Amino acid sequence: MTSPHLLLLSSSRYRDAGFLVDGLPVIKDFLVNCIAGDIKDVLFVPYANAAKEYDDYEARVAAIFDTCGLGVQSIHHESDPVAAVRSAQAIAIGGGNTFALLSRLQEAKLIEPIRQAVMAGTPYIGWSAGSNMACPTLCTTNDMPICEPESFDALALIPFQINPHFVSGQIAGHNGESREQRLAEFMAVSPHKPVLALPEGTALRRHGEALTMSGHADGILFSADKQQVIKRDEDVSWMLSNLQTPDA
Repeated sequence: MTSPHLLLLSSSRYRDAGFLVDGLPVIKDFLVNCIAGDIKDVLFVPYANAAKEYDDYEARVAAIFDTCGLGVQSIHHESDPVAAVRSAQAIAIGGGNTFALLSRLQEAKLIEPIRQAVMAGTPYIGWSAGSNMACPTLCTTNDMPICEPESFDALALIPFQINPHFVSGQIAGHNGESREQRLAEFMAVSPHKPVLALPEGTALRRHGEALTMSGHADGILFSADKQQVIKRDEDVSWMLSNLQTPDA
């Protein structure tokens, strides 16, 4: 069976760096190390752009990817999006609004074709909403529900949830729930669905049954009864088969 290859970035920016500037070396290294041949072109999915400014979004991504010799073709140009997914050398799903993204993928009937392609070996790159989309559901997004998907079920390319853009603690001047409190609420009603909180500037990288966290900070794994720090550059392959710590 062909192994899946995933790169799931928490965000498109880190601190004051420009769009995908921090993530581009990681993306390039990821694609070079995929056992999928010489990748020259990436199929881009811009559906998370709530305003449907797909041409502009494509142009921004293409300008960045071009610096490392990668061509970009947005799926919104395709007369047959399903066929485009099946023939893609690699697939990238950008950030934006996760509810809009899932709704539009469902409307285009692309959920299962993308999942099948990735599980058959087509490399998948996601950032922010695109990383949420790799989870079993969109339920741990930070986004406003601006539209109603057919269901909350996403691509299920990994067996746990991600919370991107994670910020720990109470933000000064903000009297609403902290991110930890919101994730605790999710765990209270979904205790069997662990969540990996990814701060900006971090990523998960999967090659087959190997899973590694990387980036500028540690993550936090929220489960029913505890929170566990996941160190940067840590091998977390055990999360693909079970969600107990290796020494549990």
